[in-house]
Amino acid sequence: MTDSFAAETSRTDRVSPQLPARAGAGLKGEHVPQILETRPDIGFFEVHAENYMGAGGVPHRQLEAIRRDYPISLHGVGLSIGAERPLDTAHLQRLKSLNERYEPGLFSEHLAWSTHDTTYFNDLLPVPYDEATLSRVCDHIDLVQETLGRRMLLENPSTYIAFEQSSMAELEFLKRIVERTGCGLLLDVNNVHVSCVNHERSAEDYLDAFPMAAVGELHLGGHAPDEDDAGRPLLIDAHDRAVADAVWRLYERVVDQWGPLPTLVEWDNDVPAWPVLMAEAEAADSILARRGKEETRLVG
Repeated sequence: MTDSFAAETSRTDRVSPQLPARAGAGLKGEHVPQILETRPDIGFFEVHAENYMGAGGVPHRQLEAIRRDYPISLHGVGLSIGAERPLDTAHLQRLKSLNERYEPGLFSEHLAWSTHDTTYFNDLLPVPYDEATLSRVCDHIDLVQETLGRRMLLENPSTYIAFEQSSMAELEFLKRIVERTGCGLLLDVNNVHVSCVNHERSAEDYLDAFPMAAVGELHLGGHAPDEDDAGRPLLIDAHDRAVADAVWRLYERVVDQWGPLPTLVEWDNDVPAWPVLMAEAEAADSILARRGKEETRLVG
């Protein structure tokens, strides 16, 4: 850890930076007044790092108020870890400042790219699974972890196409990243369902082979059903609705096999009223609590 990070974590005016094995929700500005008024019993809140890279203003005032009472998880969407270009060092320094300012229990980013030359795309685009990409992604993760002075989590992607140049499966790619960098993984269960439906694979087999020992957080979210040009089912990782029943079943499978883990419910588009999002988090919490009670009985 860097000296500055160690100094920040020595503060006593905030809750523990570690995330509990409970459900959390993505923090939205429109929900903050109600959250501060009602102080809901929720495990943590997660924020997108890029929404807080200004020096001050309303977003920081809101997040400071939330952070006094709740742990937070910081989720990046703009590092473009899979891009061929070097990481943006100015962006990385802003990310370091955010980590030091808010002491998130976890920091995560995506296995994706969103930049090319001087162009920034408003999307998280997939990478081919080959040796050249593996080396580049590992170098980028090494730089992130060295700069932040902490371990990061890498999220498995939702994908819609497969690259002909890929020379290994996605799970092998993820495992080799963990082995080479020591990073952790963020398992997005909705992404697993979306990708496996789109590629006509078994989500259960994928989860059974996932390197769960490296997982520090789970994500749940909603997806939009569609179909491709041939009329086959196509799912879009839209984050615009409630978690689907099929994703809840996969989530229960993971929790039953591996025990409780911090779990975020994502809802980023067509955001509902706070009670609707809180109900989704409570549904996840009930699954985590049930498994926790089962483990207590076994230990006793």
